[in-house]
Amino acid sequence: MRAPDRRRAIVIGGSLGGLFTAAALRSIGWDATVFEQSPNQLDSRGGGIVLQPDVLAAFRFAGIKPPERLGVDSEDRVYLDRDGRVLEQFHMPQTQTSWNLLYTTLKDALAPESIRSGDAFTSHVVDGEQVIARFSSGHTESADLLIAADGPSSTVRKSVLPEVAPAYAGYVAWRGLVPEPELPEAAAHKLRERFTFQQSPGHSALAYLVPGEDGATNAGERRFNWVWYRKVAPDALERLLLDRNGRHRTHSLPPGTVKDSDLHDLRTASDDLMAPVFRSLIDETSEPFLQIIQDLQVRNMVFGRVILLGDAAFIARPHTAGGTAKAAGNALSLAVSLAAAYESRERIDRALARWEADQLQRGIRMNDLGMSLGNRIMNIVR
Repeated sequence: MRAPDRRRAIVIGGSLGGLFTAAALRSIGWDATVFEQSPNQLDSRGGGIVLQPDVLAAFRFAGIKPPERLGVDSEDRVYLDRDGRVLEQFHMPQTQTSWNLLYTTLKDALAPESIRSGDAFTSHVVDGEQVIARFSSGHTESADLLIAADGPSSTVRKSVLPEVAPAYAGYVAWRGLVPEPELPEAAAHKLRERFTFQQSPGHSALAYLVPGEDGATNAGERRFNWVWYRKVAPDALERLLLDRNGRHRTHSLPPGTVKDSDLHDLRTASDDLMAPVFRSLIDETSEPFLQIIQDLQVRNMVFGRVILLGDAAFIARPHTAGGTAKAAGNALSLAVSLAAAYESRERIDRALARWEADQLQRGIRMNDLGMSLGNRIMNIVR
């Protein structure tokens, strides 16, 4: 499956989608270089992720051996009311992992020289069958493919689809992580080995265990991950996204950037609305963070030799638990298509057209599911 002529891909975005893409392409003999605009490590960002088969398949395809235990198992799903009483409980085994564990596993599997940080993509031009990318440092890179894995605010997408932008769904996700030993034992006991929910009119919360910051999965070394979905009006959202340093954020507030007044409002609302275990989680979270819930759907993912994938193409609402799996699936299927094209001496463009047709349908289905689930859970009428 290896191509001796070492075709080259430029991958824009150094988060999970970009790393999955680089790992998959390098496994079929491509030279794939990731460009991340942030000069800092990204492994302190993100929260819990439900581990899906596509992620494991992408690891296997790329020849990456993950840690022996890639996550924490839960056995039951439990639904609580405002007072903490169990409304429903049923057996539904699954595994939860963390963003930073997946990120570290992928990053460590790639050669250091294949990831370049601190240089932002600015534009591109096409020269025959080559794409030339320009960066903020002034230098240029030439490749067979330019792949956008730079998320909801994708700069690459803006260059090919300037009229397309994410749409606010009407609510946000407050999130947090609490080291297992820091949660009062009464609350911790009720949350272990469970995927716990509280669903109320206009808001919804969930919690589960994930690996510790260093990837540990032993009891006492893990973290509780929680998410609280809350409606926020557009004008209030503008105020909320102004961080404690006066910087206006576009789609998230990382840990440590939420204003004190907004943290106070969050904890006050928790006291009024949440079951005791969720109040404990929120109280013990030193730095809650926030992401706005958005919808995005593109009509094309391939523009000649420019490709959109992951959240640069479709934003799956988190209720699907499929955003990371979608990025992994996009990357794996792209590598499979390109490898098959090489074996059959088919032109890359035809392979990309087939890949696009399949991945567009997958993205549309996941978007539709996410919007349906989210609007029902949040009692939003469209």
